[in-house]
Amino acid sequence: MSRLKRIVEALLLLGIVILLFLTGQKWFETDRSGNIHELSGTVLSVDNSEIFQAGAGTVGNQTVLVIVNEGHWKGEQVTAVNHLNGQMDMDELYQPGDTILLAIQVKDQQITHAKAINTFRQNWELVLFILFAVALIAYSRIIGLKALFSFVASLGLLWCYYIPNLLNGADPLPLSLSVLVLLSMVIILTVAGATRHGIAAFLGTISGLAVTLILTLFFGDKLNLGGMTTPFSTTLLVQGNYGLNMQHIFYSAVLLGASGAAMDIAMDVSVSMNEIKLKRPDITMRELIQSGFNVGRMVIGTMATTLLLAYSGGYLTMLMVFVSQGTSFTRIVNMKLVAAEIFRILIGSIGLLMVAPVTALIAGVLLTAYVETSPPAKDYLETN
Repeated sequence: MSRLKRIVEALLLLGIVILLFLTGQKWFETDRSGNIHELSGTVLSVDNSEIFQAGAGTVGNQTVLVIVNEGHWKGEQVTAVNHLNGQMDMDELYQPGDTILLAIQVKDQQITHAKAINTFRQNWELVLFILFAVALIAYSRIIGLKALFSFVASLGLLWCYYIPNLLNGADPLPLSLSVLVLLSMVIILTVAGATRHGIAAFLGTISGLAVTLILTLFFGDKLNLGGMTTPFSTTLLVQGNYGLNMQHIFYSAVLLGASGAAMDIAMDVSVSMNEIKLKRPDITMRELIQSGFNVGRMVIGTMATTLLLAYSGGYLTMLMVFVSQGTSFTRIVNMKLVAAEIFRILIGSIGLLMVAPVTALIAGVLLTAYVETSPPAKDYLETN
């Protein structure tokens, strides 16, 4: 009966994941007027006569002849413009045979204007996602399906609720806290179930985020970080979003970045303690909490360095510029952009330091309480 229950649960979760995936295009649809369509196309020929080199970049308009690959206009040839602004991180110069994304403007079902947007990468991104999903399910089985569900659901929550509300002027910090609490609940309780170690991981995560928020508000003010260090902040304001509180949006980004590692550590500690309890049902609360502390210390020992390497990897080229120019250490650490990243790393790490012991305390109490009415082994078998 238990095996049948797990099979039904797995099929239900898989069905939900597939449904969410198939409706994913609706989540990311940006134009609802019906006049603008985004379609893939193959470049047939290019005209580079109106572009010229500007240093390492390219400036001007590239004209491309493209055949549409999908939709109502499949097979039609259109002339599209590729605007080049000299920004090497954004611009793309196309060649015949390239598959690109087109934005076409339509009137009376006829294409009136076309613009080249980007290289069409969606199909290979889909292959990569499928590879990730297969590897996850092959190794983790039912837990992998639950993790996949929480992954897709979290993406939908962020894209369909969190970001639109930020753009509509909602107070970033209360909104972020509510979303992170909901995300933590969805992710942890989906994977671990409504078990005692799952609840301990959830409560430990929330406690770590509370500490992170307090530290973020205090040290963010002391370091005078205004929030314009995050990518595309200037673009967001130029587009007319002048009423946004960019400082609190930056603080929210710090919380969001720390939440994933907090959930990871909380789950590591609580699951390890649950396994110990299963193997030694007679273990005392004090011994179990001490074991949780030991696990937490080992996890924290590598997690802080993990955060440093993750952020350093994102800004590797910036660090290379500093070294090549012989920039002094004092000047580097006082730069606004660098200070913001140091702020992210250290605030996140301190928050993680709180997650491990708090989770160990909560898990120790929950896992050793009411053993008579809810044996740990039964709890484990029914939820995994």
